[in-house]
Amino acid sequence: MTTISVIIPLYNKAREVERTLRSLLAQRTLPDEIIIVDDGSTDRSLEVVRGFKSPLIKLFSQTNQGVSAARNRAIAEAQGEWIALLDADDRWHEDYLGEQLRMIERYPECGAYATAFKVDDGKREVVANTPQKEGVVDFFAESMHRYVMIPSATVIKRELVLRLGGFPVGMRMGEDQYLWTKVARAAKIAFSPKPLVIYSRAAENRSAAIFRPEVSDFSLEDLYEESASDISNEYVARVALGKALVESSRGGTAQARRALEFFSYNRLSGRLARKVRVLNALPVWLRPKALALYNWLAWAIARKGI
Repeated sequence: MTTISVIIPLYNKAREVERTLRSLLAQRTLPDEIIIVDDGSTDRSLEVVRGFKSPLIKLFSQTNQGVSAARNRAIAEAQGEWIALLDADDRWHEDYLGEQLRMIERYPECGAYATAFKVDDGKREVVANTPQKEGVVDFFAESMHRYVMIPSATVIKRELVLRLGGFPVGMRMGEDQYLWTKVARAAKIAFSPKPLVIYSRAAENRSAAIFRPEVSDFSLEDLYEESASDISNEYVARVALGKALVESSRGGTAQARRALEFFSYNRLSGRLARKVRVLNALPVWLRPKALALYNWLAWAIARKGI
């Protein structure tokens, strides 16, 4: 019998977590348990969660250590064979878990499963650029051009995550892709094109919008493997350069320069590398405005389907 534990890291999401949990508890196929790890919230997040009386919910608290530590704690506490990741500000269509269970049965040789998703910017929901066909995917080739896995739309075998070391504690950007890289090198991944997840860009306290210098034993540089496929190394470079773009915009000039140097082996992310160089050459005070304008234009174009 397939067992699924839902994993939710929680930090200052009092305004969003209620809607997230309602979408979870409204699933046509309920999980075996819901593991929530509060990572030192200072708002009403714990009070909101405690307001739910579902016996499925198991709530744990810890001092603030970051999203990776919270996820790893939840995975350690979980009992299910599979873990379904869900962020505290995203939500699921009522058929999401049922679809993931169908995928597990249909493609039993895989170690992870993902679905398409919609992006909510606070005004409208837009279907994200994801693969269009169901089945086992070439994760690295597909991920160079579109989204294959995001946390709230992914189910992974628990034993596989534990064997690979879990999420990289202390890494503030790229921690998801860090684990995806290790998963995709170790196991097959299946994808469903049904958009059954709503990813929120409008929620407060999105971790990607808050930059602080990292203090971590992990680095995307660790993922470069000479013996690995060229395309997997290209994917790592793309993730690292995307991270460098954000770091540069927040004044991380040295970090961005280091990424440009280390990942200069890339052949498929030249345009991204040029953006990092251009941004890094601007005055620090101008960089956030320049990147914000670029991102706004890119999102406006994506919303219109151009």
